[in-house]
Amino acid sequence: MKLTIILSTNRAETNWNALRLANLALKKGDEVSIFLLGEGVEYDKSSSEKFNVIAQIQTFLKSDKAKIVACGTCMAIRKQKSGKECPAGGIEDLYNLIAESDKVITF
Repeated sequence: MKLTIILSTNRAETNWNALRLANLALKKGDEVSIFLLGEGVEYDKSSSEKFNVIAQIQTFLKSDKAKIVACGTCMAIRKQKSGKECPAGGIEDLYNLIAESDKVITF
């Protein structure tokens, strides 16, 4: 299955749960894409010991079936630079992920 997860919040517990789901789907053999939208581009900034978003994303990025893309416009608004854990893309990337996916989940 091709799964797309759209993260649009910077709330640690929500993003931690979304990433745990993403990692479970990868373990089951699915292809998983994450698109960061709005506040979602700041998903890693609220990581904590209790909700270790950073550890979840590091696990996620180890898979060759994992992909992450962030809204470049949302990043620019927040003066945030593109990087491995938050690579800039565009709304067309979001459209393509949705069109190619079997399931889309939003958090």
